[in-house]
This record gives sequence, C-alpha cells and structure tokens, in this order.
Amino acid sequence: MGSGELSPGQLLPPMRELAERLGVNPNTVAAAYRTLRERGVIETAGRRGSRVRAAPATTGRDHIRVDVPDGVRDVANGNPDPALLPPLAGAFAAAAAEGDRAPVLYGADPLEPELARMARAGLDADGVPDGPLAVVSGALDGVERVLAAHLKPGDAVAVEDPGWGRTLDLVPALGLRTVPVGVDDEGPVADDVRRVLESGARALIVTDRAQNPTGAAVSAGRARALRSVLREHPETLLIEDDHGHGIVDVPLHSLAGATRHWAFVRSAAKAYGPDLRLALLTGDAVTVDRVRGRQRLAPGWVSLLMQRALVRLWADGAVDTGAVAAAYGRRRDALIGALGRRGVLAHGRSGMNVWVPVPDETGAVARLLHAGWAVAPGARFRLNAPPGIRVTVSTLTEDETGALADAIASALGPAPARSYV
Repeated sequence: MGSGELSPGQLLPPMRELAERLGVNPNTVAAAYRTLRERGVIETAGRRGSRVRAAPATTGRDHIRVDVPDGVRDVANGNPDPALLPPLAGAFAAAAAEGDRAPVLYGADPLEPELARMARAGLDADGVPDGPLAVVSGALDGVERVLAAHLKPGDAVAVEDPGWGRTLDLVPALGLRTVPVGVDDEGPVADDVRRVLESGARALIVTDRAQNPTGAAVSAGRARALRSVLREHPETLLIEDDHGHGIVDVPLHSLAGATRHWAFVRSAAKAYGPDLRLALLTGDAVTVDRVRGRQRLAPGWVSLLMQRALVRLWADGAVDTGAVAAAYGRRRDALIGALGRRGVLAHGRSGMNVWVPVPDETGAVARLLHAGWAVAPGARFRLNAPPGIRVTVSTLTEDETGALADAIASALGPAPARSYV
C-alpha cells in the first residue's frame, strides 16, 4: 500500500485465500489485517471484506502545500509573528539553574507544582471545571492520548469541517473514523453535532477559539446550544482545544462538564513559540488518570526544564495577551475589510488566519502564486466542506493588505456572499 501497488478503495483478498497464496497460517494474515486496521490503513465492513482506506494514514495532508519560490510572499505557513514571541533565554537559564541546584531524577513528580497552581488559576478564571492536571507535548499529543484512552478502532469521531489538518489526519491514523460537522463563525453547528451523535459518533473534538483555518470562536449562545446537545448524549467523549490561548481577547465558552468524559487542552505554542512543545491538559478523573498512566509507560514526563521555563514566562508576564490579540486583530480585520470592499466574503473572528471561500480552489491558489502570494490550499483542512483558501495574517503589514486583497479579488472574480458551512 505504501508503494502504491494497492490503490485507495481496492478490495483486499479474503484472509484464508491470502494465507493459502502466501503459504502461511490464516491467523498470521488475520493478525496482519488487524494491525493495518488499527493503524488506519484499511477498513473492514463485515462480509463485504476489507479495503484500502480512501485516505490512508500514510498520505498526510502536509503533502498538500504550496512550495514558495523566491520572491513570493508567504501567507500560507500558519506561524505566529516572531516579533510577538517573547525571548526565552532568561526563562530557560533560570530553569536550568534551578535544575543544577536540584537535578530532576527518575521518579520525580511529573508536574511542576507552581505550573499546576498557575494553570489551575487560569482555568478557574475561564470557567473550566475543576479536574486533575497533566502536562503533554503539545495540543495534538494531548488529543491523541485522550482518543487512545477511550476509543477503539472503528469508532467514529466528530471533527470540525473545515478543521485542523493534523487532527483530520490523526483520527484515521488511530484507526478511527472521521465524521464531519459544519463550522460557522460561532463554532461547530449544533444541528450537525446532534445529527452525528445520534448516528453513533463516540467523540467530538471542538476548537474553542482561533479555530484553524476559519478563525471561528465558540460564542456564548453556541456554547449553550452545544451543551444542550451534549447533555442528550452524556457518554460522548468531549475534547476541547483552546487553540487561541494567549493570542486572542474573545472570552472562552467551554463545553467541559456537559458529558461524563471530557478533556480540555491548552498549548503554549501559539503565544510562546511553536518549539515550546508543552500543553496543559485537564479533564475528568478517569480520562486524566488514563493519560498519565499511558504517558508513564512511554516518555515518562514532559521536561521539568520546559515546565519551569513556562512558569517563569507566566510569572514575568512575558506575553501581553491584549497587545498580541490586538495586533492580530488589526491585521485580520484589515484584510477582511479590504476583501469586503472588493466584494469578497472572508471569515476570521479570532486568531491569525482568514478563511476565504472560493469557487475554484486550485485555480485561485495558482493565480495567487503567479501574482506573488502563496496561500494555503483549503484541501488541507476540508472533508466535505466547499473549497476555500487560508491566509495567515500574522506578519501582514498595512502596506501589503490592499495589494493582497486586490490579488485575491482578481483571482476569484466578483464573488456573491456565501457560507462555508
């Protein structure tokens, strides 16, 4: 399959037939098929047999990207503005000095007490229910561990569409099935969530703020509607990613606690730098205990050096969230406004990205590249949602905004108002 000899959707031979062809025990073939299912490479539909998945986990969405030639402005990369990231040297020097005085050894507490205290205070202020804490290596690491702690291969997971491409790849890589739910500026559409949960989806992944790629943020009204739906399905595993923590000024409206099992993850990457691979995870006691237990069997813990450095950054107020949010907001609103004046609808309620629905995604990306602008193809973020492009505004200057809007409008032609849900 990895070599391309078997194409997506191709029917695999029955296990006994393949065993006879290869001259091996049928149990050996059964074990191989089971491993492929668990890794998301094949899927089995009872008597209809096993087939290669339509989107094998080995073909990640990262391959759907635009190579940025010299001289082309890159507004596709999804990165924060380096100028808005804090210096890290002082915080890590202080953390290293503490480690020199008392080296961290095997068996140490995996959670820095002061980090736990400060994180819990922040979660309390944002209305996230009380629960035990764990530290994971970034938001996606936390999402993966929670899914693996509760679900089995073949279970369905409701995901935002458009949504974070890494999540859309991760779910099938775990042998799970992605089920799309529509997204508008206020978050996942409640009727879509109800429909997929009634159809048997076992889990729901929600981005609370600065949703990638659309910039959606769950509003108070949408949160009430989603909690109502979730209370009708209390066994749903709810996973929330507070993607905009530290870079947005819109309030958090968490859904946590509406179901029996839930997890809430908050990463340091967007505000403090992508290489600071650390996220706080809280949830119900069973979920967090399972995550901690599995973590102990593999990496053991997330570096206390990084945890202590983050404590120092928090204590020193290294990131002015209001100023960072305002900077991204000005750039985002300027582009959305400029596009609107040119008859182009765009979305971006929070964060550093703007989502532009387009009638012809491939053509729009190609024409913009020819005009000197590299944007992210919407195919990286979509399942069933209509075409679009993602523009990262994090480093967009005031002088560039009009030129980019002109280029997008030219690439699209006159565009009527439309929804991407």
